Amino acid sequence: MGEAARRTTPRRADLTARIVTAYVSRNALLVSELEALIVSIHTALTAVREPQRPTAKSRSPIDRPTAAQIRRSLAGDGIVSFIDGQTYKVLKRHLSKHGLTPYDYRKRYGLPFDYPIVAPEYSARRSIMARSSGLGRVAKRSGGDPNPIERRAESAIDEAGTPKQADR
Repeated sequence: MGEAARRTTPRRADLTARIVTAYVSRNALLVSELEALIVSIHTALTAVREPQRPTAKSRSPIDRPTAAQIRRSLAGDGIVSFIDGQTYKVLKRHLSKHGLTPYDYRKRYGLPFDYPIVAPEYSARRSIMARSSGLGRVAKRSGGDPNPIERRAESAIDEAGTPKQADR
């Protein structure tokens, strides 16, 4: 424990003491187990550091695709990913698995801002399906009746002005 004690900062030692105190106050512990508890908590706190930022050497240079490669990546039935070379109909989920947004992907590979994330044929097929199911249209009123609620209310009252009995 000699080397660990030298590397201990006052803040880490204080955190270790507070955690051990809280643990021992709620749990039965043998005196012989106390040192192991302190060491394990201190080790855990030492391991928790700010994530190391990648250095320039650790970053692998990303080969930017040429204009011809970008055009070829836009096959009609799918889009070829520059990450793994696989073809996808929609890149969104694939990009999120790799921790990228569409903006980050375009920026990383030097793609134009209007580079599609959905395959052209797939997009056209979905558009046709949406139109055929009636999406995007304003609903038409049948019969041209401007206010069907008033008509129903008027038909519920007879000529004498008394409400009609509902048919049961």
